[in-house]
Amino acid sequence: MNGVGMMRNRRRGDKKTGRKTKPLSAEGAFLPGEDEDDRGAMKRLSTMWSSFRGKISRDRASKEPDSPVSPELAAVEEKPRDQRYASGQFFFEYLVVVSLKKNIRSGEYEPQISYQFPKRDGMVRFQKEEEEKTLKAITLFCFPEGINWAPLTEYRSETFSFVLTEVDGSRRNGYCRRLLPHGNGARLPEAYCIISKLACFGLFSKIFDEVEKRKVKSIAMIYPFMQSLREAPFPAPGNTVNIKSFIPESGTEIISLTRPTDSWLEHVDFRPLFSALTDEEVLQVFAATVLERRIVFIAEELGTLSQVIHAVTVLLHPFIWQHTLISIVPEILIDVVMAPTPYLLGVQKRLADEVTEQGDLLAVDLSEGRKQTFIRQIGDEDSILPHKLRDEILQALKSRSEKATLEEMNRLVPEAFLPFFIKTVGHFAKHIARPGPEKPGQFQKRSFYKALESKSTRHFVKQFVETQMFDLFIQEAEQRPANQNGFFEQKIAEYQKKMREKAKKH
Repeated sequence: MNGVGMMRNRRRGDKKTGRKTKPLSAEGAFLPGEDEDDRGAMKRLSTMWSSFRGKISRDRASKEPDSPVSPELAAVEEKPRDQRYASGQFFFEYLVVVSLKKNIRSGEYEPQISYQFPKRDGMVRFQKEEEEKTLKAITLFCFPEGINWAPLTEYRSETFSFVLTEVDGSRRNGYCRRLLPHGNGARLPEAYCIISKLACFGLFSKIFDEVEKRKVKSIAMIYPFMQSLREAPFPAPGNTVNIKSFIPESGTEIISLTRPTDSWLEHVDFRPLFSALTDEEVLQVFAATVLERRIVFIAEELGTLSQVIHAVTVLLHPFIWQHTLISIVPEILIDVVMAPTPYLLGVQKRLADEVTEQGDLLAVDLSEGRKQTFIRQIGDEDSILPHKLRDEILQALKSRSEKATLEEMNRLVPEAFLPFFIKTVGHFAKHIARPGPEKPGQFQKRSFYKALESKSTRHFVKQFVETQMFDLFIQEAEQRPANQNGFFEQKIAEYQKKMREKAKKH
């Protein structure tokens, strides 16, 4: 897995109704589903996405289009890779600059794409229309507030991310940096947005630094840098790629971009989560997430929302959140909070009243100076996890220093949470019955339960195995050959070896 919270298309039938279920959405954009009346109080997310795309079409039809935006990228010739590079992977699809421009009719400022690299001509009509809709959606997620902007003299730069999932299930990550452009006097903020199939927040944040540095001198200087980057092979985990770039007055610079060894952690920074919440509060959020409940995070900062939600999904590793995940909900899509299905949503503070009207969810206030963290909750969040295992996680988290670095947190937090899953469901492989070593197996749920001695652990596991994240995990384990171990099996073996060595010392 590269990154966080990947949606999967394959689903087992719905346990209650027997019908096939579909993923409702991925972070930032929605997958069209069954046709439903969007006037109903509980709109399906798919209906909302279709409605939103319809609005884009109507807006485009009612206005003169700005500059034509060429969306699809030219096919990039595949080059041989060695083991230092991720085969067939490139850094990004395109870079856009989103600026606020005044609508002559309304007098309000609206986000529009003012620069795009690369561009491509010669597309057929339907390709152009679909990509224009997607690019319009990108502008919405770069400026999700839906407010009437005005020129500013001060504005604090912020970096955040989102994910667009298309109808065919393909995913593209959006990395945004919003800032006040270089200049004097009052001016409007703008956003740089890189669209990539790769989930690697740290690398793209560094790329933004370089883009920003060049745009101060001239927007024309962005092109050669991004061209060099686009032609460079994406490094494999733990490896580095060097990009040469010329800057007038500075000469040729070499920019080194390194991926972390654990690629599943390269899109996450746990520090915002653990600075916004106490360890006990993080455990309550984790418990609600494990049982796939409706959870909304509230904050002023876009970066806080996206980083906290990404961090929460990584706490589930090796399991993957299978439901709606929108790290920053644009105001135009705020009705998503009414969806009856599980979700992880990020909502800006000024829209908090839209959330607090909903019942049967966990609403988490991340903002500084808040009166209470959990604005709404079901009430059992502190009792979901087996208390002994919960206390072990808390004890492991206490070993971190007050000013732990990103690298230290990325080592310590998984070490605190992964043993929880090892101790609750780590014996799953023993309960997959196989007619032969190379044939698919069948999970034996009853014997799996009975193998647990602790009543509190058994009670938790009976709830957890009904989640879609566990269901998909078991489906994949059933299909793997008996002699082929996945990530979780490797971690189980490492943990058991560690425990044996620890027992010998005592």
